[in-house]
Amino acid sequence: MPLSDYRTLGRSGLVVSPLALGTMTFGPGEWGADEAESRAIFDAYRKAGGNFIDTADIYSGGESEALVGRFITDSNARDDLVLATKFAFNGSASPLAATTPGRGNPNAGGAGAKNIHRALDASLKRLGTDYIDLYWMHIWDGVTPIEEIVQTLGDLVRAGKIRYYGLSDMPAWFAMKAATIATERRVPGPIALQLEYSLVARDVEGEHFPAAREGGMGIMPWSPLAGGFLTGKYARGNTADTGRLSGANPFGDSKFVDRNWDILDVLKAIAVELDRPAAQVALAWTLARPGVTSTLIGASKVSQLESNIAATDIHLDAEQMQRLDTASAPAAGFSASLTQPFVRRMIFGGHDVSGWSEQP
Repeated sequence: MPLSDYRTLGRSGLVVSPLALGTMTFGPGEWGADEAESRAIFDAYRKAGGNFIDTADIYSGGESEALVGRFITDSNARDDLVLATKFAFNGSASPLAATTPGRGNPNAGGAGAKNIHRALDASLKRLGTDYIDLYWMHIWDGVTPIEEIVQTLGDLVRAGKIRYYGLSDMPAWFAMKAATIATERRVPGPIALQLEYSLVARDVEGEHFPAAREGGMGIMPWSPLAGGFLTGKYARGNTADTGRLSGANPFGDSKFVDRNWDILDVLKAIAVELDRPAAQVALAWTLARPGVTSTLIGASKVSQLESNIAATDIHLDAEQMQRLDTASAPAAGFSASLTQPFVRRMIFGGHDVSGWSEQP
């Protein structure tokens, strides 16, 4: 599965690579890469056939967007690339950005129309382009009416300032309602969901995956290596490291629990069988999951990028997938319990009946 094994994102005509280059590491910061290394990562990704670049207005206080914009302009690659960026976080309160315009202004964050237009204009300027291919709502703000968000983003699609939009880190009901409103009002709707998803973070399968399927939205996992946990660099009883899970970080110590260590043991065993790094096997599992269109990968060095890309060459057989699926199976929530085979047989008089989405 090379990076040029393109697929459409959700129920749309947007053609993307199976691995998207996340650029949160571009620019200053604890896990950042300087301009020269960031350019080398960008160039290596393109050379491998990748076409999907993902950034955000708050990454490195806007410097990530500025670097990506320069790299695209210098390589004359705008028409070749799918460029994605994000809005919603107020940079003055975000741990991901040191400084940003609008400090202390509540209207410099969220998903209201005022901030969407402000954020988009600023991103376009930093990126040096007049349109964004995929504009993400970075996070649900919990207050802006869905109707306002769908209308504003749909109007921006119609105006040509963005081509498509997607939703990141939101409740499943919110995503489904947005897709439904867009369909009923005959306005452009979301084409993708960006969610934390990995062997140790599968809870979104219960609600978000079915919502995405029904709403025509592709799934784009972020942190498929669980902040580095699935690389195998950490060990039970010894979690000291200079990686993303050490010191202040968005995950804290939430990954260091017994269940995750057990999953990691199975992952490492399969990695030994394949003679490949654990991180590559974890990425291969994510890429093989139904509903996943493109997976975000990040790197602060070219060697990390190359290792991640190598995961596209791995084929996990049915037995290996089953072992990983079983070890990492999430607790069945209420919705999942309703679809158990025995429940369906009770409904249909003892017969096994499959729905359209389950049929070959």
